[in-house]
Amino acid sequence: MLTKTVRSRFNHEVGEKVEGCTILEKRVVIPPDEVERRRGVYDYEVEVPPTVEKPRTSRGGSRTPAPARTAANTDFTRTTPEEMGAVIRRIPSR
Repeated sequence: MLTKTVRSRFNHEVGEKVEGCTILEKRVVIPPDEVERRRGVYDYEVEVPPTVEKPRTSRGGSRTPAPARTAANTDFTRTTPEEMGAVIRRIPSR
């Protein structure tokens, strides 16, 4: 079982879910203050669900060649001012 600590300004109880993990233990870092209308700060020790690792693929020379590019599927390139055909005018400073 993997665990981690999550700090939150929201008050949760043991057994609830935080960030997709189940809360195992709750600690008050800064207690809430109703007079100053300030929330508390809480540390939660949570159980992290196991992650599924993807099988690694070999990075040998068995790559497939990149598909040939045609005029229909070329990458976009930025248009230069000469290609736009517009006149750029400078406004003098006042």
